[in-house]
Amino acid sequence: MKNFCFALCNALFYICANPALGSEVGMPQLDPEFWIAQIFWLIIIFASLYLIIWKIFLPKITYSIENRKSKLVNDLDEAQKLKERAEEKLNEYNKIIIDAKKEAQKIIVDSNKKLNQDIENKKKEFTDEVDKELLNVEKEILDLKRNSILNINKVASETSAEIIKQIIDTDVNKSNVLAIVDDIIKKKNKHL
Repeated sequence: MKNFCFALCNALFYICANPALGSEVGMPQLDPEFWIAQIFWLIIIFASLYLIIWKIFLPKITYSIENRKSKLVNDLDEAQKLKERAEEKLNEYNKIIIDAKKEAQKIIVDSNKKLNQDIENKKKEFTDEVDKELLNVEKEILDLKRNSILNINKVASETSAEIIKQIIDTDVNKSNVLAIVDDIIKKKNKHL
């Protein structure tokens, strides 16, 4: 780096110290003899540069700018359409959710009603069945009571006839003993 700086300083010193480096007469750009040629070439070069830029580069730049602009506009329009579609889908989704919630509530209410009705029907069936069984049991108890009273009367009359037979040692009329036992039982039942 130090050598590079030293070489650069030497070159500048040589250029500044030696003014006759190819221009004994002076600068050719300032010589009026060459001005027309310089103006001609200046016009040719700048005109050709202007035409090249105007006909080649500028249309490409303009096309790129317009293309970008139209692409941005299209992208913005498409983004707006997508946003609107997304909002529509969100609204549809929310509506579907609300409808599903309403339907679920309706199903729950209907299921509760049906379940309660089924429970009531089962309760009624059970109650009817229990009442029916109770009636059957009461009927059986009454039949058993009647049959047991008849059996008791029969057993009591037979037992009484047998006891009398053993005490008196003679046969007694069983129908008379049965009538007496029936009278005694009827008197006892009236007191109850």
